[in-house]
Amino acid sequence: NASRTMIFNIKKNVWDKKILNLLKIPESILPYVKNSADNFGETSKSITNESYSINGIIGDQQAAAIGQGCFKTGSTKITFGTGAFVIMNTGNKILKSKNKLLSTICYRIDNKTTFALEGSIFIAGAGIQWLRDKLKIIKHANVTEKISLNLKNNNNVYFVPAFTGLGAPYWRSDARGTLTGLTRDTGRDEIIRATLESVAYQTFDLLNSMRKDGQRIKNVKIDGGMVNNNWLCEFLSDILDIIVFRSKVHETTALGSALMAGYGIGIYKSLSDISKKCRIDKTFRPKMRHKHRLKLLNGWHQAIKKTLR
Repeated sequence: NASRTMIFNIKKNVWDKKILNLLKIPESILPYVKNSADNFGETSKSITNESYSINGIIGDQQAAAIGQGCFKTGSTKITFGTGAFVIMNTGNKILKSKNKLLSTICYRIDNKTTFALEGSIFIAGAGIQWLRDKLKIIKHANVTEKISLNLKNNNNVYFVPAFTGLGAPYWRSDARGTLTGLTRDTGRDEIIRATLESVAYQTFDLLNSMRKDGQRIKNVKIDGGMVNNNWLCEFLSDILDIIVFRSKVHETTALGSALMAGYGIGIYKSLSDISKKCRIDKTFRPKMRHKHRLKLLNGWHQAIKKTLR
């Protein structure tokens, strides 16, 4: 969390004096930064009736990485919520991306820092909310799976959901959403499926940036509200062309936070103990033909070009 302020030196694990001086921030007003599993005091009896020790504090996406058991270098998780977030464990090395991804701290345990490479998608589940609440063409998110299954293809319709700009690896805050490939045959179902597909395409762009940075990705672990959709999970595996593991616990952020606190009070003695609590619900394997996959990705990148003009 300290590293997100951009005034914390993630290499030395101290507040960066040079940046503090530039911004005229006195170091004395900043908190002492502890390990992710540490003694942070106790809750107040006036609020919780009993005093409970606080032994773990960790960021949202980092917690999900722990809940997915991403403890090995190269292990990668993707959380699909309102937005979507990819974190890859890079071990004890700070990997400086040349493709617009973020170098960050994954967690620090027993004064040993584990780093990560991260990318973010601004609109994932928020796109489905838009279909429901603004366009009002669906009543519930769960109908999108059946609708997508009933379509043989996307009929060359692509949706770039840049409602608030595009995140990594484009970082274009001025971009706005576009819907391309419309014909008189285009209907509600094509738009719904294109919205789902956009999540997989945006994820491909993130992982492709990691590959350009020299990282080999053999599989990913996924969680979040959107992964209840089996069609999306399979399409994701097809587009990424790798195996996708869906966590048995979809809310792995909460799980990771609990596991870190458990480590802090000694319930878990090692990261291996924590890993045993991270279980896979279902495995999705790529089935799409390579030529068709490339055709779909080409259509997506043409839509991106139109968006960024």
